[in-house]
Amino acid sequence: MNIHASIIDQRLDSLVDNIRQQAAEDFKITDDTRLKSLAFVFLCVKTILDLEDEEAFDCLTEGSGDFGVDAIHISEEYDGEFTVSLFQAKYEHKKLEASSHFPETGISALINAIKHLFDPSAELQYINPRLRAKVEEVRSLIRDGYIPQVRALACNNGLIWNAATDEAIERAGFGNQVTWEHLNHERLVTIIQASKPVSDALQLSGKALVEDMDFSRVLLGRVEVNEIATLIERHGERLLERNIRRYLGLQGNRINEAISNTLHTDKRNFYFYNNGITLTCDKFSYNALQNGDYQVRIENLQIINGGQTCMTIFKTLHDPQAYLFEDNSQAFVLLRLYQLPNNNEDLVRQITYATNSQNPVDLRDLRANDDRQQRLEMDIQQLGFSYHRKRTDRRTKSTDVTSGTAAEAILAVWRNKPHQAKFFIREHFGKLYNTIFTEQLNGAQVIIAVYLYRIAENRRKRPESGDPEFVRYASCFIAMQMGRHLLHDLQLSVEQLSHKHFKAAKQYIEQRGETYFTAAVNDVQQALNKLYGTQDISLQQLSATFRRGDLIERL
Repeated sequence: MNIHASIIDQRLDSLVDNIRQQAAEDFKITDDTRLKSLAFVFLCVKTILDLEDEEAFDCLTEGSGDFGVDAIHISEEYDGEFTVSLFQAKYEHKKLEASSHFPETGISALINAIKHLFDPSAELQYINPRLRAKVEEVRSLIRDGYIPQVRALACNNGLIWNAATDEAIERAGFGNQVTWEHLNHERLVTIIQASKPVSDALQLSGKALVEDMDFSRVLLGRVEVNEIATLIERHGERLLERNIRRYLGLQGNRINEAISNTLHTDKRNFYFYNNGITLTCDKFSYNALQNGDYQVRIENLQIINGGQTCMTIFKTLHDPQAYLFEDNSQAFVLLRLYQLPNNNEDLVRQITYATNSQNPVDLRDLRANDDRQQRLEMDIQQLGFSYHRKRTDRRTKSTDVTSGTAAEAILAVWRNKPHQAKFFIREHFGKLYNTIFTEQLNGAQVIIAVYLYRIAENRRKRPESGDPEFVRYASCFIAMQMGRHLLHDLQLSVEQLSHKHFKAAKQYIEQRGETYFTAAVNDVQQALNKLYGTQDISLQQLSATFRRGDLIERL
């Protein structure tokens, strides 16, 4: 038995209990074997994309008519492109030796899916509703001129696919627009155990500057790129625990491609073109009697900025065709190493924010200690709910509200920006933060917005037989209209809504929630009629309409 495969198997046993009810409702899956397979897909999506439970479960498309796609995730558009992650999982239940290759038939199914799903003109035969809704969203983006970058993830508790499968991938002819990744028990365990401290040594080149500053130490130096590649090879994702950006991949990512191209074409000047790498640690030491070329020993090492650079260096140097580094002494990168007090997490957070804020990052964790977030936590707690400022692995209860869900609900329900709530998630804790989390925002407004948002989201995920097709795309618009109907009944403005009215507002939602939903759907239907008249509206048009916010002025 493989120990890492056994660890994942045990983790799945606990996950099965967590998802059992939802799996029965959404997929009609009650058999323990199928539940464990679904739990494996769920774990892969949650771990590799770093999503919360609800977001990860929403990605699942398991069942008949799934085109061999067990889960799909669509990123936000950035710089004219967006990333679609396709997951297919093969879980071996009976044996945990981890000796089986990922089957060629599984890769063939993914190849077939990519050929059909990303061509807006291709007709689809039977496809299950969960997958269709996401595929039409993808096709809508493609028709609007955005370029999809596809990430195909083959997941199993065994070995990577064989050489014959590599040839099948090559014959597919997708080029750099599709990247293929293998995710198995070994990689899952590595990511899950990322919190274990990393201690290692780095060989610097040339002179270095070391300075003591306010109970901290700073080292500025130069390191060969092969040192960085070796470090990543030894520790992988464990080095990126505090780095708030994912590795976005080499192909299809403009910045990472530029880094790789520079290494190929102008490695002597790589040091001058790159912004460098920032690391934090608990302690570093070196032989100060030397004039340079220090070997620096580092305890509890973390990369907080430059994770993209490090991973791209690693991928480039490990390319089988990367003959360019026979003389690797010509390529260097700037290194900043900060030894910080181990009891000052806030300082680490502020440095991470400052060194990453110029990039499109998820700033939710960095805002967690903001005064407004702490105030909301206290206010919401007094209403009998728990507000999670920071992400957690613990499964949330109905009385739990995460800051991410709160941001989306508030922006849709109270700020009248439903399209930004759904499609500008990366800016919720960035450019839109002050719009969402105003100084006047209180706990009652947050909880009521989340209540309404959940009703609309639940119907998006599980529409009833009489619901119109746009319900799968319009949840934020519907939640906005539900908020307007509720305020009308309360005879309040959103600014007046406080803890004094919380009990009454909650009772209205419990008693009239379905009525508010029906009225909101009718509102959206009338707005669609004003916009399109009596013409038929395709799913791609619907997706585009709600993404652009064309209906807001008609509601």
